[in-house]
Amino acid sequence: MNLHLARIFFHVALHRSFSRGAEALSISQPAASKAVRELEQQLDLPLIERGVGQGARARGLQLTESGQALFEHARGIFALERAATDDLRARAELRRGELTLGASTTVAAYWLPSYMARFARQHPAIQLHVVVGNTHSIAQGLADCRMDLALVEGNVDEPDITASYWRDEQLVVIGPEHYPLAARRPLQPALLNDEIWLVRESGSGTREVTQQLLKQNGLEPPHQIEIGSNEGIARAVSGGLGIAMLPWVAVQDLVALGRVQTLELAGAATLRRPLFRLERAERPLSPAAQAFSALLEKLD
Repeated sequence: MNLHLARIFFHVALHRSFSRGAEALSISQPAASKAVRELEQQLDLPLIERGVGQGARARGLQLTESGQALFEHARGIFALERAATDDLRARAELRRGELTLGASTTVAAYWLPSYMARFARQHPAIQLHVVVGNTHSIAQGLADCRMDLALVEGNVDEPDITASYWRDEQLVVIGPEHYPLAARRPLQPALLNDEIWLVRESGSGTREVTQQLLKQNGLEPPHQIEIGSNEGIARAVSGGLGIAMLPWVAVQDLVALGRVQTLELAGAATLRRPLFRLERAERPLSPAAQAFSALLEKLD
């Protein structure tokens, strides 16, 4: 297979457009169309759906089953190519270069800054970048080699990712300032089943762990509202919208101010969850990533 043609096809498929794919490669749209047709002829397989209706065209270029399979293979090939290029550049030692970290939202907001500050003091020539998202999106970005190392709130099940335990994080159940049941300590979990629970979106490590811990404590609340950040949930609890389970680091300031209060559940052990360090399997860490990874073991 001609990798030059495969690269053009990959960008066309990635952008779901011949013109945008061509623009990403700084070539003309006719050249991109010609390259994809040549690749289809070489493989003797259709890769692009042609003759689709107006509605389908509005959604962008559509791949055939063979085209989708080739796109997934190409994504892995070119991700490894980027990784090899980045690694070779980084081996000019730690006197220059870049380090891209992935972090789920809680880790990025509360745990990562002190490590970044220490690293920046030790390696001032390394340009740091941080990509923030939920656990699922960060794992996908690492699998695609768009970052060097990642720290997330939940474990991941990705064949291209190696997850290792990093540290524990305390979780608490919180209610608004004047929550009537807060005076009951300990509070029977069953009393909270009919409350409105505020939860993170699907794909969030916080959402996954919250659901697990609620179930372990006999709670399966039918009334749930999704909010896309821990800070947003904490503020909504403060405003009286409902109750929630959140990391202590995300709510301790609001608790100190009396805007929310913690709820002690009867029979519940200390609520904790593990945080994980993610690396791409079979991809060696760059010198900068190795230095940052070592720092994670030293600084607490």
